[in-house]
Amino acid sequence: MYACSMRYGDGGLERSALIVKSLGGFERGFAVVVCRACEDPPCAASCPEGALIVREHGGVRLLSSKCTGCMICISACSLGAIFWDREKGKPIVCTYCGICAKHCPHNVLIVEEVS
Repeated sequence: MYACSMRYGDGGLERSALIVKSLGGFERGFAVVVCRACEDPPCAASCPEGALIVREHGGVRLLSSKCTGCMICISACSLGAIFWDREKGKPIVCTYCGICAKHCPHNVLIVEEVS
């Protein structure tokens, strides 16, 4: 999460496009909530401004200039993988840059193309 936020030069976790949640500590494990690059993303279909563009190999790209900050995309994502940038008033979506996987100390995260 920290590595993801650092893409923007932020020192905290506020602008991360993923979150790691505890499922009950070490005994029960953890879950990573991040965009799974849907082929037909409901977040993009729900955007009234067309600010989320479907990427060729799944997932979306945010056109920030078109986004009005209505937050409809957040509730449309069944995974809860779209987060909110309070400072900009815009959604935070994964850019599939792989920085999270590169800096994961336990090698739990990978970015791969699925066909």
